[in-house]
Amino acid sequence: MTQAAELFAQLRRAPDVEAPELVAVDATDRLLLDEAAAALALCGPGEVAVVDDSYGALTLGAVALHGAVDVRVAQDLLVGERALVRNAERTGLTGTYRPVSLAEVAAGARVVLVQAPKALDALREIAEAVAAVAAPDVSVFVGGRVKHMTHAMNDVLGASFGEVSATLARQKSRVLVARGPRPGPSSFPRCQDHADLGLTVCAHGAAFAGTKVDIGTRTLLEALSAADLAGVGPAGTALDLGAGTGVLAAALARRFPGLAVVAADHSAGAVASTEATARANDVADRIRVVRDDAADSLPAASVDLVVCNPPFHVGAAVVTTAADRLFDAAARVLRPGGELWTVYNSALRYKSALGRTVGPTRVVRQTPKFTVTASTRR
Repeated sequence: MTQAAELFAQLRRAPDVEAPELVAVDATDRLLLDEAAAALALCGPGEVAVVDDSYGALTLGAVALHGAVDVRVAQDLLVGERALVRNAERTGLTGTYRPVSLAEVAAGARVVLVQAPKALDALREIAEAVAAVAAPDVSVFVGGRVKHMTHAMNDVLGASFGEVSATLARQKSRVLVARGPRPGPSSFPRCQDHADLGLTVCAHGAAFAGTKVDIGTRTLLEALSAADLAGVGPAGTALDLGAGTGVLAAALARRFPGLAVVAADHSAGAVASTEATARANDVADRIRVVRDDAADSLPAASVDLVVCNPPFHVGAAVVTTAADRLFDAAARVLRPGGELWTVYNSALRYKSALGRTVGPTRVVRQTPKFTVTASTRR
């Protein structure tokens, strides 16, 4: 067995979902490390950076296979950070890397390895952040599945780098290589006024829906605005679970001045977006923003109201796993008598599952596309 095979065989996805068909190391990880091998060999300590390493293959591969020292890592998703910690412990590589923010990850870096995000704005923010602080001779390797890569990605990278080229595809993956950084001002966060909602929405590149307000969130907001929510109380606590850009948190804080609002999300980009949205709507002093996984930083039975627009899609597939975890989290953090207000695709018919997980559930609003329910904690 080769050194790479031995290393990768030890890596796991945990604490993310584990299943036989789900892998901790994919073809893109392997191709990125192979394409960057010559450049990695020339790097000194602190000159290698990694962005959005899914489960640690890029970071630990750069260290164990190519001798990288003091690697800096920025990961948007908290589950990726936690998986990297576990995999570093499992492989004896703890202490070989440093988790940092996106803004500082590429400071002085000569090689940057990036798992390409699907959203162009997320790639744009990464490119701008890297170009602003990397070494003049930096090589940025951006890898992804061919089916998700478009010519628009070349254009996005070309706005921050003078030279962009593509490698040959291998096992349905490809790498874009950017060189010649052209530092410029950051485009993020972007903000948009929504006069119909009385809110300004701000978003970083990785935030779902950007500065738009998706239809599901709008449906939930309409239902909440028509409700008296008397059970929350004048000094209650509300949680925006899976906050995204913080639209629901800001709306609650604006409507109920005495309400303590917590906004939680596992994405660093979402957390930064929510903070920016709170500032833009003059409620930053009343919204506490936390980065955690399914509200695991909050005590049990500590919240009067949970609002949630959960994800129901992973790629093109409609799934309920992520929503199930958030509903379980809501049941844990709600006080008896507290309520979970959520919105979901009407075709999923989630009412009975919410009744089992949280408590008695009533339909508040229903359209052909979306259903809003309120579930009372037993």
